[in-house]
Amino acid sequence: MARKVKVKPRVKTGLAGIPMDNFDHAKWYIHFDLDKKPTGEIVKGWIKDNFSKADSKAILANPDWNFTMHSLYATAAFWIRNNLEIPEKWNTVKDRLQSFYGDLIGPGKLILAEKAAQAKADSNKIVLTPQQRLWNKVNETIVDELVDLEDQWIAGEKTDFDMYNRMRFHDIKGAGIEIVRKRIAQWQADYSDAYNKTCDQAVEAYAHIDRKEIKRRLKVCDTMLSDLDKLKASNKAVRTRIAKPKSADKQVAKVKYQKENNDYKLASINPVLIVGSMRVFTFNTKTRVLSEYVCESPDGFEVSGTSLKKFSTTLSRKTTLRKPDDIIPIVLKKTPNQIDKMFKSLTTKIGEPNGRLNDDTIILRALDK
Repeated sequence: MARKVKVKPRVKTGLAGIPMDNFDHAKWYIHFDLDKKPTGEIVKGWIKDNFSKADSKAILANPDWNFTMHSLYATAAFWIRNNLEIPEKWNTVKDRLQSFYGDLIGPGKLILAEKAAQAKADSNKIVLTPQQRLWNKVNETIVDELVDLEDQWIAGEKTDFDMYNRMRFHDIKGAGIEIVRKRIAQWQADYSDAYNKTCDQAVEAYAHIDRKEIKRRLKVCDTMLSDLDKLKASNKAVRTRIAKPKSADKQVAKVKYQKENNDYKLASINPVLIVGSMRVFTFNTKTRVLSEYVCESPDGFEVSGTSLKKFSTTLSRKTTLRKPDDIIPIVLKKTPNQIDKMFKSLTTKIGEPNGRLNDDTIILRALDK
């Protein structure tokens, strides 16, 4: 006879483990064995039971430690919520519990008011558009430096300006380049008018500067504009990304083909083998068209939807077979040179394939060359 094994009851933990037959034991358990989160849940549940919705919201706005650090209050809340009788020696705890959390209503309302005021202040903040932020950045960096340069020129200094490196230093790109360009272009136009005497106002404005200095400043402006062109070109080169090709299984996920044909006793290879190969042969069992695709890319074929991509329109070819059973074995077994001789021996018309695969297409073979 099999011996009965006495199974010990599983030890309860968390809220389920709180003793309900002894207040002091429960207090001990909550203080030493219960985590802060369930302790807080006990107290917060009692608060919602015993205060109005508005007062509860104010009380619960106070820091969380108010609801987790007092094991006596948590025990009392647990005892009350479970309709248990509080022992005589703890007969004042219910009033203390009510008083302690009632006193948190005032501070809680202040906290809620501060949060509401902060939320209102945040909603009134002026949010700059990207264009406005860019304009501020340009004006606070490179334009400030250009103003300094202009002041130095007025003071008689023959200073230069490394526009390319200063723009790189401030990380100004895109539309920021055009903001700076307009300013330099205006300088260039003014100095050009003064030097070439094409504008009386410009001639008068720069009459105190000799022609040699005007010419020097014109050259500085030309160099700065050239630097901006180089910067724009270099940024464009950095931004240019080459699309990463999809994996072979993703490329052929939607491709249509005929897995097997009993009339011709043919079965398709896995279309995944097409991706990356250099030569592919297909046969349409409905129209009897044999197609040879030759890839024009060193990376091999790609598949998009139901079409073959990157095949050469001049080297690829198709033809209608009169006797498929005689020709297809050659395609399946022979070398590309031998297949080429076979094509040349055919009397049927040779045309250009379109790259589309459909439900009647048997994928015969894929080669790496």
